[in-house]
Amino acid sequence: MSDGFDLAKLLEERAGERYELHARHLNHQLPRMLRTIGFDRVYERAEGAYFWDDEGGDYLDMLSGFGVMGLGRHHPVVRKALHDVIDASLADLTRFDCPPLPGLLAEKLLAHSPHLDRVFFCNSGTEAVETALKFARYATGRPRILYCGHAFHGLTAGSLSVNGEAGFRDGFTPLLPDTAVELGDLAALERELARGDVAGFVVEPIQGKGVHEAPAGFLPAAQQLLHRHGALLIADEVQTGLGRTGDFYAYQHEDGVEPDLVCVAKALSGGYVPVGATLGKEWIFRKVYSSMDRVLVHSASFGSNAQAMAAGLAVLSVIEAEQVVANARATGDLLRTRLAALVDRYELLHEVRGRGLMIGIEFGRPSSLKLRGRWTMLQAARRGLFAQMVVVPLLQRHRILTQVSGDRLEVIKLIPPLIIGEREVDRFVAAFTAVMDDAHDGSALMWDFGKTLVKQAIAGR
Repeated sequence: MSDGFDLAKLLEERAGERYELHARHLNHQLPRMLRTIGFDRVYERAEGAYFWDDEGGDYLDMLSGFGVMGLGRHHPVVRKALHDVIDASLADLTRFDCPPLPGLLAEKLLAHSPHLDRVFFCNSGTEAVETALKFARYATGRPRILYCGHAFHGLTAGSLSVNGEAGFRDGFTPLLPDTAVELGDLAALERELARGDVAGFVVEPIQGKGVHEAPAGFLPAAQQLLHRHGALLIADEVQTGLGRTGDFYAYQHEDGVEPDLVCVAKALSGGYVPVGATLGKEWIFRKVYSSMDRVLVHSASFGSNAQAMAAGLAVLSVIEAEQVVANARATGDLLRTRLAALVDRYELLHEVRGRGLMIGIEFGRPSSLKLRGRWTMLQAARRGLFAQMVVVPLLQRHRILTQVSGDRLEVIKLIPPLIIGEREVDRFVAAFTAVMDDAHDGSALMWDFGKTLVKQAIAGR
């Protein structure tokens, strides 16, 4: 057995080259972007809802790795489960056996989804969506998928076909036959269904881009329409599922909604191992896997691997034992209420919305002449620049990581680990208030940075 590889030594010797290595061998625009906005930090360790840089500064994570770190970083139960499964030296991925871990994880997931019957495991959210699209088309014998404007369902070819953001689709067409309807537009949905060629409608109960919730009553009404026309309801819970919105699934906020297919991923492994899952009804799976000849008609090389399954089992165990869903609901309500109380105080702050620990903070046109002029300057260069002006000082001055919710959106999205509490709420609200004070008082530092962003936006056109 070779003992020539020393990971700790390699990291010690080469970690200082991280930005250069990315610029040379990976996406060269990432380090360029991080340096431009002052996000080029060197993070050395992480635990729970915090990470620390090379100078010992602690940072509050309100992004949770785009939602994958639902339990925070390095949860001891999940970490132990992964050590245990590796130490067990299981005969993993033989492909011609039925190991217990996938069945056990499917059983636990389905216990939270009592109207569903079977699970397909894959490696990511976009693969979970791809699976749902394929299964819907095969089960119905129809080609077309409906989706919502501004939706995000992934970036592989099939899921990109139902992606509502043109910036992601440009240059990658033609894609699958598809049609967008606006979230909440039942009349448009019915018009498309009347054509008789729709396999399914894929929808995020709360859209990640901009944090827009489906209007009350839309999902149950859409479900009735779909079933009347022989089409399927596909719930994309990749970001909203596993407690994020204060229920195990976001569609559970509406009575009577029982999607035919549900996609989950992100937080299912606690951020350790890529994993995704598509849950569905018995008859759909029986149609797809209709004979022994079709046993591998849809499969994934690393799907159901032991590490992912063990992590998933540990995550669900922690969610139940530590009442994570209830905490997300209570802490989310506290954070949203305290932020909403600031709307009347700051004219640049337009709305605070969301559910649980998925919160959108939207900025809008101010009323005062001085601020209106600055706002207009930013909007003329590129929409979304003011939100970026807020995100940057939150990190640089207050060591809080957030994100702009989408391209050209004046919205910040908060999707922190579901384990945060009042301490983290206090820290975020204090920091956000300080940044808003700076913006409204005409802080030269903040608005000078805005001018820098304007120059870069104009140069990038």
